[in-house]
Amino acid sequence: MHRRAHSVSLQQATQDSPVLARLTELTTDSVARLKAIEPLIPPPLRSAITAGPIDGQDWCLLVSSNAAAAKIRQSLPALMAHLRTKGWEITSIRLKVQSVRSHSS
Repeated sequence: MHRRAHSVSLQQATQDSPVLARLTELTTDSVARLKAIEPLIPPPLRSAITAGPIDGQDWCLLVSSNAAAAKIRQSLPALMAHLRTKGWEITSIRLKVQSVRSHSS
């Protein structure tokens, strides 16, 4: 059994692995999309949204509550149109409500 004696940076690991490189690329793209639409999202809702996974032309936003998801859902056509003007080919934005779990000691 051969073990590496030195640590590898995340950047080196992604360069050595096509799968990790693709995952890093998708994550970077998702964050860039969120930054692009942020000005269109009401300031009180911005902290309720996190960039989620990209699957082809579909993008998922992770939302902290059902109430925030309901408000954002009304803006989806405008958000998609804005992303298209910025060069992203996007056919849908899905919203996934993330349940917040409390940690008990």
